[in-house]
Amino acid sequence: MTKRFKATIIQGHRVASGLNGNPAFPGGTLRMQAPFFKARGLDLVPYYPGTLNVSIAPCRYRVVHAPWTFPLVKWHPVDPAETFSFFHVWRVLPDGGRVAGKPKHFQPDDMLELLFPKMDDVAYGTELTLEVDDGEIEIREA
Repeated sequence: MTKRFKATIIQGHRVASGLNGNPAFPGGTLRMQAPFFKARGLDLVPYYPGTLNVSIAPCRYRVVHAPWTFPLVKWHPVDPAETFSFFHVWRVLPDGGRVAGKPKHFQPDDMLELLFPKMDDVAYGTELTLEVDDGEIEIREA
């Protein structure tokens, strides 16, 4: 089963995309991590090399089952290894169409970091309708 819910685009740290200019992550963390994910069977080439951060408040999420989990990925020469989980997510368009994406890192339980192909119609404050597989992520009222 799938669950639809509203989310609002919020500004993140801009580290994944590299737009914050942090020299520790040249080109952004996502570009640095992508080869490690590809080697483990998840190709991120279809997605924009940055995350779309969304608030789902007042809802919260709970992880049920991650289709892709990569434990202790040592993707940075200095930072410690991290475990990454990816799930299915879709953006529901006004015409009823859907755009496939993937939730990446999780932050507080009312915020998701998403990967999508480049979308020109989004900006901070834009409200999106998202859909997830509730066998992977449960979205519930707080």
